[in-house]
Amino acid sequence: MNVTIIHAEMTQDPDKGYKGSVQFEVEGHKQPYEIILQLTSLRGTTWDYSLHFAKESGSEEQINEVEKAIEEDDDLFDDLIDAAAATLPENEEA
Repeated sequence: MNVTIIHAEMTQDPDKGYKGSVQFEVEGHKQPYEIILQLTSLRGTTWDYSLHFAKESGSEEQINEVEKAIEEDDDLFDDLIDAAAATLPENEEA
């Protein structure tokens, strides 16, 4: 799956952990997506996420395809996390 990052950001809160978002396009899909990421200090190493369309609603089939790719392709998921983490100041990286 060919993904192009449009925008990424992440913040860190000492009590609430890390929270980020990444907007991205998938080759062949009409609408861009946004994934919201959260790493809580209580869980430590497990990222929670939610995926939705970044702008207008699109094909349910296509978003399900992206969801499946995120679940099955660790490299894709790591790339999305890395894009968000790259926006943190150096001393705060996730």
